[in-house]
Amino acid sequence: MTVRTAFVTGASRGIGRACALALSAAGHRVVLGARNRELLDQAASEISAAGGQAFAVEMDLGSQDSIKAAFAKAAEEAGPITILVNNAGITRDGLSMRMKRDDWDAVLNTNLSGSFFCCQQVMQPMMKERWGRIINIASVVGQIGNAGQANYVSAKAGLIGLTKALAQELAARSITVNCVAPGFVETDMTAGLSAELKEKMLGATPLKRLGKPEDIAAAVKFLASEEASYITGAVLNVNGGLFM
Repeated sequence: MTVRTAFVTGASRGIGRACALALSAAGHRVVLGARNRELLDQAASEISAAGGQAFAVEMDLGSQDSIKAAFAKAAEEAGPITILVNNAGITRDGLSMRMKRDDWDAVLNTNLSGSFFCCQQVMQPMMKERWGRIINIASVVGQIGNAGQANYVSAKAGLIGLTKALAQELAARSITVNCVAPGFVETDMTAGLSAELKEKMLGATPLKRLGKPEDIAAAVKFLASEEASYITGAVLNVNGGLFM
């Protein structure tokens, strides 16, 4: 197997951390990007302790300059990035009627624009290698909507559209671009939800359980592999049957 360098955003916890661990277990070098240096170092240490190669870089997806600096440092330390997992995201929930412009902009800038700028940073090395994998972590709410999350839903739906556009642009160089759309997953983001809302989620999910970060990481590992070389522009739903 060819050892490649993967960059995972939002890799300090939750789904991003699980993706980094899975890609390392598959034999790749992994660059972990996020804002929290302490949690990044913990995740990188876990990978190193298991015999993998991990590099931690601080980055803020809301800043294009921060993104450029992080990818430049990653390439210098770990080599050309040919696997990108756009996982980092934030929420600023609220009903549309009262949503502040700052909350709209923050979520769109981080979740959609930030992901796009990350894609821009890896296109050239992937085109040079004539091989690449871009995997965007969307959400089931980007497909079905969700009250009180107009900004987050718009960003995730936009990420699905971006995936399809880039898939067409980059296919000639053997670069695939795909989406994984998780359902409701046990992470810090869902931990604060009320018991009533969690019960409602489970009731709407045919498999009757919340997903685990490892469920999403398994899909990411597959899409990053040679076995997925004929899949591009796809949305892989990992949602327990919530949306079919």
